[in-house]
Amino acid sequence: MNSKTLWLAPVLAALVSLAGCTDNKTKSVETEASAEAKVPAAPSFSADSAFAFTAKQVAFGPRVPNSKAHVATGDWIVKKFRSYGLTVQEQPFEAMAFDGKMLRSRNIVAQFQPKATRRVAVFTHWDTRPFADKDKQKKNAPLDGASDGASGVGIALEMARVLAAQPDSLAPNVGIDFILFDSEDYGYDSSTQSELKDQLGVQGKDSWCLGSQYWAEHLLPANYKPSYGILLDMVGAKDAKFSREEQSRQYARDVVDKVWNTAARIGYSDFFLFQDSPGITDDHVYTNKAGVRTIDIIDHLPVGDEYFPAYHHTTQDNMAIIDRRTLKAVGQTVLQTIYQE
Repeated sequence: MNSKTLWLAPVLAALVSLAGCTDNKTKSVETEASAEAKVPAAPSFSADSAFAFTAKQVAFGPRVPNSKAHVATGDWIVKKFRSYGLTVQEQPFEAMAFDGKMLRSRNIVAQFQPKATRRVAVFTHWDTRPFADKDKQKKNAPLDGASDGASGVGIALEMARVLAAQPDSLAPNVGIDFILFDSEDYGYDSSTQSELKDQLGVQGKDSWCLGSQYWAEHLLPANYKPSYGILLDMVGAKDAKFSREEQSRQYARDVVDKVWNTAARIGYSDFFLFQDSPGITDDHVYTNKAGVRTIDIIDHLPVGDEYFPAYHHTTQDNMAIIDRRTLKAVGQTVLQTIYQE
């Protein structure tokens, strides 16, 4: 073998290797494209519709338990779900708040394809906090709760509307349960309400998430066991950021990965950050305790020491902060995730 042959040998080998890499890469792309093609496309989620549903709730007034606005909003939510053909059950209960007040409450369960064996739960809460205790000017004012409450319900109602409009041939392969908790936001915050006494805390009880606590002890539907649950909380504000909350990762890491990867694939990675965040007390704490593996999609400030965005528990949480793009990002991502089942 002469020197010229020695020089050509590695070149020829490199060319063969390159051709092999190209073939492998082509096959890989084809495989990915084929897998992508097998994923059924979800129907389009209307941000305008979700925005209108959110605004309608806010228009009733603050949805504080025991108020007329609270009753009227609950009746309207039940009526809307039923108008889309969903099977609706109400779960009335009474719970003591941290200040000793008895709250007349109800959880709402609306089922799409109620006879389907395999199911997915979409959780949210529909009440509002009775006082803007983080507000510097109006600490005792009730909240509109546009993002903190109404946006999650708005997304759930729009999902129900879209699903009901699909022909049977385009329905998802799972049943979906929209479970709306009441009296979630009537809790004691030691950082803003130190002058008050937490009557539940002294009993070793959690003053937050009263509706999901009750539901976890009285499952509706009975013996409820879906594949997993997705909690929507504070999912409508402009520039919202959703990171991977600790308890979500602990109890249902596969669901976290499924949702966040889906968001990235359909173009919403600017909302769904591949960033881990500390745990938070929210309704998913109690759904997980009840055996429903649940993740929390919640607006979390990704920098600094404050967990929540500036509007949290202030009068700024009104329709002025609601962004259709955020509603679209969350609603379309959850719909697409469900259609992949």
